[in-house]
Amino acid sequence: MGSAKDKKGASNKQKAKTQKDPAPQQRGKKTPLQALTPEVGAALFEDARSRLEEVFQALDVHPDAQARLMQPSLSLQVSIPVRMDDGSLKAFPAWRVQYDTSLGPAKGGVRFHPQVNQHEVTTLSFWMAVKCAVVGLPYGGGKGGVQVDAKALSSLERERLARGYIRAIADIIGPDRDIPAPDVNTDARVMGWMIDEYQHIIRAQSPASITGKPLSLGGSPGRVAATGRGALKVLDLWAERAGRKPEETTVAVQGFGNAAYHFAHLASERGYRIVAVSDSSGGCYNADGLDIARVKQAKDNSGKVTASKEGKAISGDDLLALEVDVLALAALENQIDPDNVNEVAAGAILEIANGPVTSDADQALAQRDVPVLPDVLANTGGVIVSYFEWLQNRAGEKWSEEQVNERLDTLLRDEASKVLARAADEGITYRQAAYRQGIERIVEAIMARGNCQNCH
Repeated sequence: MGSAKDKKGASNKQKAKTQKDPAPQQRGKKTPLQALTPEVGAALFEDARSRLEEVFQALDVHPDAQARLMQPSLSLQVSIPVRMDDGSLKAFPAWRVQYDTSLGPAKGGVRFHPQVNQHEVTTLSFWMAVKCAVVGLPYGGGKGGVQVDAKALSSLERERLARGYIRAIADIIGPDRDIPAPDVNTDARVMGWMIDEYQHIIRAQSPASITGKPLSLGGSPGRVAATGRGALKVLDLWAERAGRKPEETTVAVQGFGNAAYHFAHLASERGYRIVAVSDSSGGCYNADGLDIARVKQAKDNSGKVTASKEGKAISGDDLLALEVDVLALAALENQIDPDNVNEVAAGAILEIANGPVTSDADQALAQRDVPVLPDVLANTGGVIVSYFEWLQNRAGEKWSEEQVNERLDTLLRDEASKVLARAADEGITYRQAAYRQGIERIVEAIMARGNCQNCH
């Protein structure tokens, strides 16, 4: 399947040599900020859980372990009252979900987004549980979200919201229970507010309770670029096994947030030809390759990558249909689905975002021998370096950025190589191999804890 014919898939239609300009016409509108209604969120969770069925059957998972893995361990919904700058009071719905903690405390980010809902947060916590297990971290899955348009808030309003969120969930977090981190529309600054509020509440220093913090508060060097760096490492390992050189590989990147930018920047430095990037305004395309630093400068100045003079402006939909060797999906969930999967002309998919390909679209890509490097492996760089930050905080140590990057490289090479090799050995897709590796480890921990019928 995906692993057996990588060279064929990656060179399908000789994309690197005969790359065409994208068609100017607009297709069915799909943006990275596609509305995620409660109904869509529920479908997202069901779609995510559906991937377990094949794993349970392949691994002959005990029914008791199956039952535990089909629902989150804890789901908390709260309301965050915030005094706005104009004196009015607004209340924002928010959630914190811990999916499975058999391997250790829950770990996962907090996102501020107007379309966050409980189903989405639950799905994200499920993916976190799997990805932590895939790369062998002693964590379970956690995730948090606040339903808010963070871009419409002032800095003071955002700080009040961040502190209010921590006050609301303080009873269920901590270095041995659940460790929040940054996610969409949250960053080191927000984590700084959160750790300060948490330490006021518990009347103690506890830097290991939150990761992704500013360096001055116990943050780790290398954390900001970690997700992009980790995705590049997975791409490098795949390319190495496929006999593909970076300078012979064209890449289009959907997204230009933190993870997408650092991936594109580092990949370009490595020699990959980044021909397109995009944000919610559209995309920027240059068949000869983009100068990522200049695109970033244009984005910082105008708020749009389409303002860059490095290439021609294209729609986000056109970017998804480019004939490139690798399409890196670094926006949000459900970007490739049954409606547009047949328009995807890339030779391989790299999932930097969480859940960018639906299960139906995933099957369609596998039937076309298009390898997909799955999110539960490709975007683990961030949580790995968060783990390193947690270790440093607990030991009272400070590692250099070089040490962090070397340890990230070593851990990912070891764990990703196991996934790639398993896919080849068992004749399955990379996603199936990653899920089997992760679920196998979680199930082993569940069964070792006992309390199951006829499990001895």
